[in-house]
Amino acid sequence: LDTISFDPLIDSSDISPAIWAELALIVKNNYHKYHGFVILHGTDTMSFSASALSFMLENLNKPVVFTGSQLPIGMLRTDGKENLISAIEIAAAYSNGKPLVPEVTIFFENQLFRGNRTTKHNAEHFNAFRSDNYPPLAQAGISIKYNFPYIHYPTPSQEFKVHTNLGCDVAILKLFPGISPATVDAILNQEGLKAVVLETYGAGNAISDDWFLKRIQKAVEKGIVILNVTQCKAGVVDMDKYENGLLLKKLGVLNGKDITFEAAIVKLMFLLGKNLSLEKTKELAQKSISGEITS
Repeated sequence: LDTISFDPLIDSSDISPAIWAELALIVKNNYHKYHGFVILHGTDTMSFSASALSFMLENLNKPVVFTGSQLPIGMLRTDGKENLISAIEIAAAYSNGKPLVPEVTIFFENQLFRGNRTTKHNAEHFNAFRSDNYPPLAQAGISIKYNFPYIHYPTPSQEFKVHTNLGCDVAILKLFPGISPATVDAILNQEGLKAVVLETYGAGNAISDDWFLKRIQKAVEKGIVILNVTQCKAGVVDMDKYENGLLLKKLGVLNGKDITFEAAIVKLMFLLGKNLSLEKTKELAQKSISGEITS
């Protein structure tokens, strides 16, 4: 059991793709020395970081467990001690020479989640994270009970690869009643923009006003990848369900299905960093490449 620390320590609000790359390289450089890895991380951006590493650590065959606390570890009622102890136990859990959970995960308040399925939903309670569209991978009580059918196990013949190039030419367009053309223009007309997470209503519905649809169409024609993600915390985008969603589909907006917002934004960064063709990027954006979408 060894520890590696950033100096100075990093507030999770200051997390960036460059730090994700550093974390990925730490795992890569120590991959054959340890059974697993535990990453202590602030809660504010933990879901972003766990999602990022789930894409960057391709064919991962060892546990990488994120955890942290709502109360600082030095406080009497901290939840950090139990979270840390359980995360270490999970990272070291093997059976017949194989890890029980060879994924990037988050352990928090007695539950282990797939990292790229999580969202921080509470700033005050100890159960800070949820995974609304995917079951917990394990639950800790007197013993730790693993939900094996939901855990991903890589193909043994596939080589472990680490990707550190991320494209940051992405933006978020969150719809709200009364959004103006000027606001949409400020986002879609950014210099060098390559991808957008479009946060829509319900099952993937958006404004049907002509001015809005024309701007979306123009962005798609310019080669900007637009991924439709629902503002709802649970559920799935289905652009065939309602007329307003179908309008987006006809314009070339992509279906994010049940991906979280956090996973969507870092997935687009990951795909842009691979310098793929536009068509390949669009294809992979709508497919599960690390368990982030329900197939």
